Amino acid sequence: MPDLSDVLTIIGLYIICVNLLGLIYFFIDKQKAKRQSWRTPEATLFTIALFGGSIGCLLGMYLFHHKTAKPKFYIGMPVILGIQVLIILTVLFLSPIDFKIM
Repeated sequence: MPDLSDVLTIIGLYIICVNLLGLIYFFIDKQKAKRQSWRTPEATLFTIALFGGSIGCLLGMYLFHHKTAKPKFYIGMPVILGIQVLIILTVLFLSPIDFKIM
């Protein structure tokens, strides 16, 4: 059985990777928009956010000034992030596991 610290390390690496993926996808889609090339479907961008990449997607939106005028994005992405934060806080406070920071 894996140690809790190993599980948390894997979860942390996953979160870093999926957020990096979200950031990269927003960059790529912005470049494609400039070239009027085939675009990344909006559903793909939201799927990345839903799977934990909402911070990377939000960073991508504002760093690259991409999708920031669309209410679906400037409202939707923060809502997804807020729900994810609430889920994390719920797990941390209601879990029988003692999560120690240090």
